Amino acid sequence: MLDIYVDADACPVKDEVLRVCGRHGLDVYMVSNEGLRPSTDPRVHSIIVGNELDAANDWIANAIGAGDIAVTADIPLAARCIEKGARVIAPTGKPFTADSIGMAVAMRDLMAQLRDAGEITGGPAGFSRRDRSRFLQALEGEIQAIRRNR
Repeated sequence: MLDIYVDADACPVKDEVLRVCGRHGLDVYMVSNEGLRPSTDPRVHSIIVGNELDAANDWIANAIGAGDIAVTADIPLAARCIEKGARVIAPTGKPFTADSIGMAVAMRDLMAQLRDAGEITGGPAGFSRRDRSRFLQALEGEIQAIRRNR
């Protein structure tokens, strides 16, 4: 069964995930360190983990399986999910794949070093309507691809 796991604390596309998954009848696991708005939909599971470092990531990485989809911007979590055979989409619609995750990890580490050295002081660009649209297309595409392969 295809399930969707959302790294929910800072996820800007929670409503979009719920809408797409509702249309497809999929279970969604919204994993958070803090409380989330409860849902009356029995297919939406709100998982509250402790405030320990990486608690949400650990829960998702332990629960996700091959053929599931993770929604996260967290590159180390994306790598862990890919290792388990899951597909991963960032909230911007960017897919993380087995072919691209190594470069994503390397770029993350490089950017952290540059920030630590004071070479980079800004953050990423703001989330846009175009990002939201790309995400919806990517999620729909991944769901369809998984269903075709089963």
